[in-house]
Amino acid sequence: VMKLRILWPGKTKNKELRRLQEFYLERIQELAPCELIETREARGIEEKFEERIKEVEAKGLEKHFKDDYIICLFDEGKEMSSLDFARFLEKLLLTSQRPITFVIGGFLGLKDRILKSADTVLSLSKMTFSHELCRVILLEQIYRSLAHIRGKQYPK
Repeated sequence: VMKLRILWPGKTKNKELRRLQEFYLERIQELAPCELIETREARGIEEKFEERIKEVEAKGLEKHFKDDYIICLFDEGKEMSSLDFARFLEKLLLTSQRPITFVIGGFLGLKDRILKSADTVLSLSKMTFSHELCRVILLEQIYRSLAHIRGKQYPK
């Protein structure tokens, strides 16, 4: 049985995006076990201390890494079409015994060591999205992929 996990620091503050996030998470969970873990967010540190913020958030994320297949989201990662992503996920689900864990950084991104430890580094687009919007886009793409894998009609 496949297990999906999604990690990111902090809660989604935008109410509309949080509603969409919950909407897609519920649909994903109808198709596969999926756990969303909101890890420690760096608070009270000025943005100019970027590395300190990333370090606090990295430690919070790393606490949840086990023997997972880690997929980090990063703007310079590998780009895939939705169909390519579905095929990639399906192959992983068929061949990997490890839980599949998606990792999204906070507003400053991920610490380099987390990116280096990833099994796959994925980009959602060449465009820049807010980290909170990336959460929704990732969940929608996971749902779309699982629907495709399960032979379900994806509502257009």
